[in-house]
Amino acid sequence: MLVLDTYRLMVEAGRTYLVRIINAAVNNQLFFKIANHSFTVVAVDACYTNPYKTDLIVIAPGQTVDALMVSDAPPAEYYMAALAYESANPPAPIFVNSTTRAIVEYISAMSTALPVMPDLPFFFDTPAAHHFFSNLTGLVRPGDPTVPLYVNKRLFVTIGLGFVDCLPSQTLCNASQGQLSLAASMNNASFIFPSRLSLLEAYFRSVQGIYTTDFPDKPPIGFDFTNVSLNSDKALTPLTKTVKGTRLISLKYNTTVEIVLQNTAIIGIESHPMHIHGHDFYILAQGFGNYDEAEAIKGFNLKNPLKRNTVAVPTGGWAVIRFTTTNPGIWFVHCHIDTHLRLGLATALVVENGPTAHDILPPPPPDFPKC
Repeated sequence: MLVLDTYRLMVEAGRTYLVRIINAAVNNQLFFKIANHSFTVVAVDACYTNPYKTDLIVIAPGQTVDALMVSDAPPAEYYMAALAYESANPPAPIFVNSTTRAIVEYISAMSTALPVMPDLPFFFDTPAAHHFFSNLTGLVRPGDPTVPLYVNKRLFVTIGLGFVDCLPSQTLCNASQGQLSLAASMNNASFIFPSRLSLLEAYFRSVQGIYTTDFPDKPPIGFDFTNVSLNSDKALTPLTKTVKGTRLISLKYNTTVEIVLQNTAIIGIESHPMHIHGHDFYILAQGFGNYDEAEAIKGFNLKNPLKRNTVAVPTGGWAVIRFTTTNPGIWFVHCHIDTHLRLGLATALVVENGPTAHDILPPPPPDFPKC
């Protein structure tokens, strides 16, 4: 039975607390504040950051933020609150405009007044979200690995929604779209989850027919990606109608990969939190509109870029990430918004074994379950 109650965090005046915020809301990014308090962000996704002072934390599904909070307000009760950041235009049908709250209570508080509520941004405050995400930088300590400067493999990947032909088993199809159902894709490839065998087992046992390694390095056609007025343009049919498949990216061990993640405005335009399993990556730059390499590269942070495993690609914008494949196996790449994942906004990396025994994918454990 679910018991509804208000969580209380008891604090002593003048102390410093490490607060870890985890976004477990699988379909919403969140604004987070504690009334009359500020934070110093020291880590995201378990990667250290340069200390960043802020009173607002923005966090996408699957992301974590570690922040220091000093209990330096007058002893009383204060709400900590999280409110949805709704990046979609038009707003997503699952958008819930409620605020979740807990209470920070000073042990020495004598007042019986109601808790103070923080001043939260408006639901659609994309500038506030971008300000937070784009001002975080990585902490580089002596001996720490730094961003790789030489790139072996480059990909330009569009991410967004589209339509796909209805399957015979589907009953909820859009007749106005010629019997098409909603889908999501990367470079017009909409991911199908394997049902007969897992990707990793198929890779380890060299089983054919489960997946292919022909994920495209770029979209099939170029266009004005973030122009919302082009959504209904018939010239976009090759991108509006996506293609289903289990198409993966094959990479050799120790390959440095740079990926431009470009949002599209097809059907809707929003921020996509893109996550890579098995690897952290550096966020070199992010911005709005269509990616312009000549201009963007001038702003690449190659000194202390933020390192994390999930990047919230800006609404109607782009992000550039870079990482090196040092973890053999098959690693899922997907949008952390659950509805988009189920619609096919995913692929996976096939990372080959390395040269030493420490760089080889180990066999399944003895208790590996059999189908």
